[in-house]
Amino acid sequence: MFNRPIALVLIVALAAGLGLLVSQKFFGARAPAGPQLQTVKLFPQPRVLPAYALQQSDGTQLVPGELKGHWTLVFLGFTFCPDVCPTTLTELAQAQKQWEALPESTRPRVLFVSADPERDTPDRIGEYAHAFHRDTLAATADIPALENFARSLSLVFAKVPAPAGAPADQYTIDHSATIALLDPQGRMAGVIQPPLQPKAIAADLLALSKAPAR
Repeated sequence: MFNRPIALVLIVALAAGLGLLVSQKFFGARAPAGPQLQTVKLFPQPRVLPAYALQQSDGTQLVPGELKGHWTLVFLGFTFCPDVCPTTLTELAQAQKQWEALPESTRPRVLFVSADPERDTPDRIGEYAHAFHRDTLAATADIPALENFARSLSLVFAKVPAPAGAPADQYTIDHSATIALLDPQGRMAGVIQPPLQPKAIAADLLALSKAPAR
């Protein structure tokens, strides 16, 4: 296992490399025509995700078809996260409140995916996510499935062992803070980079939800 400093270096390096790849592949061309956006960075062309299957907090499977019809913000984290996760979900909840009046059939979604299936049971992730906003979806899977899903969204995560002398279950998870954006066809359509701006996120998602499909 890697110690924390090495793991941090590796994950930062990997994230930087993936970010560069995404930038070159998706942002090198001219942005697509559409609504003027404040914080969402749309790709010139959405990309189809490979097949995946996650377990939702209600026990049902989350497969690609389940996310169709809505713009969806996907955030990767874990419930034992001390800072980034609760802060991000709080900020996303502020945005969610701004689009609650939209019909459920077109209302944007927030999906919290736990990268810590060892400790985060479906019940736990559901309670955790709903504590921020009742509409937040929550899911997890085994590590191989999570790695494939995260990779398809250009996100990364890595388990960091507990400090020497601490109980083994006091490990943490290093993970991307970027939010992936899926379009109503379930394709990866863009990203939102921190620091997050809840009002701008809400405005962008409202604009996208009202714009013609592309």
